[in-house]
Amino acid sequence: MSDSTPGPGTAAGTAPGEIPQDAPPQEPPRAAQHDPVAPAPLGVVRTPTGNAGVDAQLERLADADRLPAGGHIEVYEDVHRGLRDALTALDAGPSPVPGPAYNNSYNNRS
Repeated sequence: MSDSTPGPGTAAGTAPGEIPQDAPPQEPPRAAQHDPVAPAPLGVVRTPTGNAGVDAQLERLADADRLPAGGHIEVYEDVHRGLRDALTALDAGPSPVPGPAYNNSYNNRS
């Protein structure tokens, strides 16, 4: 082979190791590629509130991190329902403590 003829894999007028200007773009290595469809954690920090019911719902949000976008709605609806139930329970107040049965015998004297 002479210096004037291109070798195998070398375009005319291109030095060895040089990429010809008309060459198609090369794909980046697989590890460097980003798959926009693959689930990726959002990295949102969830701070505990101290309310066990609310904190459980906040933790449930982490399930969306490993689902594709189409699966997020189910998680969000579930969390919304759970938070609504937790707020309703707060509005209702504590459950009444059962006391002794009301004895109505005093009022029923004949």
